[in-house]
Amino acid sequence: MAREGVFAEVDPAILPPSARIPLALSKLIARKNATGEPSLARAMVRLGPSYIKLGQFLATRPDIVGAQAARELEKLQDRVPPFDQALAIAAIESAFGKKIHEVFAQFGEPIAAASIAQVHRARAKDAHGERDVAVKILRPGVERRFRRDLSDMFFVARLAERASSEARRLRVVNVVETLARSVKMEMDFRLEAAAASEFAENVADDPDFIVPKVDWDRTAKEVLTTEWIVGTPLSNIDALQQAGFDLPRLGRIVIQSFLRHAVRDGLFHADMHQGNLFADAQGRIVAVDFGIMGRLDTKERRFLAEILYGFITRDYRRVAEVHFEAGYVPRTHRVDDFAQAIRAIGEPIHSHTADQISMAKLLTLLFEITALFDMQTRTELVMLQKTMVVVEGVGRTLDPKLDMWGTAEPVIGAWIREKLGPRGIIEDAGRGLASLGALARQLPALVERAEDLSRRVEDAAQNGVPLSPRSVDAIGRAEARRAAWGHVALWLIAALLAVSLFVR
Repeated sequence: MAREGVFAEVDPAILPPSARIPLALSKLIARKNATGEPSLARAMVRLGPSYIKLGQFLATRPDIVGAQAARELEKLQDRVPPFDQALAIAAIESAFGKKIHEVFAQFGEPIAAASIAQVHRARAKDAHGERDVAVKILRPGVERRFRRDLSDMFFVARLAERASSEARRLRVVNVVETLARSVKMEMDFRLEAAAASEFAENVADDPDFIVPKVDWDRTAKEVLTTEWIVGTPLSNIDALQQAGFDLPRLGRIVIQSFLRHAVRDGLFHADMHQGNLFADAQGRIVAVDFGIMGRLDTKERRFLAEILYGFITRDYRRVAEVHFEAGYVPRTHRVDDFAQAIRAIGEPIHSHTADQISMAKLLTLLFEITALFDMQTRTELVMLQKTMVVVEGVGRTLDPKLDMWGTAEPVIGAWIREKLGPRGIIEDAGRGLASLGALARQLPALVERAEDLSRRVEDAAQNGVPLSPRSVDAIGRAEARRAAWGHVALWLIAALLAVSLFVR
């Protein structure tokens, strides 16, 4: 990273004295022939696939790396050279215990390659006939590489949290843990297939958004097979225009679909860039690549909907109250003070025309304000905010004059009216009664456990805390080690005394 000039712009004045000499050394070894390419992204590419994935993940955390670094990391391309066709065939034959011709009628060369996997076009044959499919295959050796690199990342994160209170607030170790879980799920294609299947069920009745069907008979841990999508990528604006698509309409579909998935279903595609989105012949949006999915529980969905609706209606006190009700801001702060800070975000935005208002920028500013009020980082909300940045970028690429608030209001407003209106109150009451019923069924077991705990406390007070043989053995070994070090210390003291006497 030093060679690529990542630290060249760091101001020494903001660093403790002990860090200034290493910073000066890092600047001395920086490359002199720097190109216009972002140095941080270039460093991540040189470090390898694990760090490319880390960089992409940190691009979702501007609260940690800063807005400028996040923008640089967004440009990381998860493209690496494809691995050999023979290795892909061997992986399929190993996964299914069959020869390649028994699994696929035809199996083509790779059409895309990334740090974790690559995709091939193939033809599947069964009782329903032949059809084109997309086959995603795990890159050989990638799991071992990621385990090694994640261990290094955990070491650095723990070191940062020990040294910095700000790192503890941002929960840097939790960031690496989230990355590790994400990568672990991405490398088991059965889990990605399950996410795609659940996502497809959620959007089954949506007229303008579809998800490819999973071919479960040809899916394993290292192999994922889905139906082949025929469509125009949203990244190719010229092709979309030539095909006669209504680009503003596609932009609205992208924004409204994302919000609908987040607040209605609590499950959203967390990697909705143009390369993962296509427009089919019917003008529907088709999404692919479900390795990174975001989830929101009921409380988080209500939080998202209410803060967005609060900004739309300029009800800043309600936005503040929602943060306190959700327990995100400590009660040591006052609602009125927080509402005042939120007004400082909302009012400048409403002074612009609708097409100039960025919902993603608003959420970014909101998270900056919450840092002043000791709000702990909520990983799921930051992932949501970052996905919204990407989705908004896609929407504005399709329609530079897109009115984000006018586009969002039908989805958010309808959800608010449904969930916070009479019907929502009845549903909440029903869930409350169900929870009480479940508690009532568990009450005898809870009473029994409470009585058992009480007996154990009394016994410990009278007879001491009982130790298991394993604990006694561990204490014995610890005492033996301490005694051994005591003997070593005595011998060292004796040796020093002998030396001093000899010198005299």
